[in-house]
Order: sequence, then structure tokens, then C-alpha cells
Amino acid sequence: MSNIDIGIGAKDREKIADGLKRLLADSYTLYLQTHYFHWNVTGRLFRELHLMFEEQYTELATAVDDIAERIRTLDVVAPGTYKAFAGLSSISEVEDVPPAEDMVRILTQGHEQVVKTCREVLKAAQEGEDESTSALVSDRMRVHEKTAWMLRATAQ
Repeated sequence: MSNIDIGIGAKDREKIADGLKRLLADSYTLYLQTHYFHWNVTGRLFRELHLMFEEQYTELATAVDDIAERIRTLDVVAPGTYKAFAGLSSISEVEDVPPAEDMVRILTQGHEQVVKTCREVLKAAQEGEDESTSALVSDRMRVHEKTAWMLRATAQ
């Protein structure tokens, strides 16, 4: 890290960025999973889920860029490899093509996990008085909570 002066100390920036790296990894893993399910969903809900998954992965594609850019704003290198994301993510990859109902359940769990990761990052951002990260993470949390709710409603 270089010597930047944005009102957040180096130790706080590093701690916040570490949390954002985990959020980035979770978000990217969820993006890949959602895109994978979009390509491979079948069954009576094909059209509805295919379109829903597309909306979700498109939103996640923008989110990962926002998160990575916030990490860079804190003057920390953003991870960007599968290996790095696999080591940081708390979301497990799916190897097979599950039935549509399982896809919905798996994605619901993924969004709920991202909410939990957001809560951890939010604490670090608040402790470091980093309002910009707090705002970003709060917005992400709201999106994932709503998406999890929509997926749960779809599963009923």
C-alpha cells in the first residue's frame, strides 16, 4: 500500500479491504454459479428461471466490479483469479447440474451467505469510519436479501 490520505488509517484500510476481498470472492462465485444455472436449467420453470438467473448474474457482474474498485480505492490489490477466489469464498462450488428446484435452493443459500459476509464487512467499515464502504456494503446486503426472498418465494 502506498501512502494515501483519505482519512482512513492503513491498518483499517487493510482490514476493510480483507473483508471486501471475501465479499468479492463470494459475489464472483455466486455470479459463476448463477450463470452456470442460467445455461443449464431445464424443466417446467425453465423460462422463468432462465430469465431470473440472467437478471441476477447481470446484477452480480456489476457488483463485482464495484467491490473490486472499492478495494483498489483503499489502495489494496483486488484478487482476480479462480484460485484466489476459491481460497477466499465461503460459497461452495457446484460440480453437477442439479434439478431446477435445487438450483433455486442453492442460489438462495448463496445469497444468504453473501448477506452474512456483508454484515462482517460492514462492522469493519463502521469501526474504521469508512462511510463509502459502509454504503456500498449496505446496498449489496439489501440486494442479496431481496434476491434471497424472491428465490424463496419461487421455491414455494
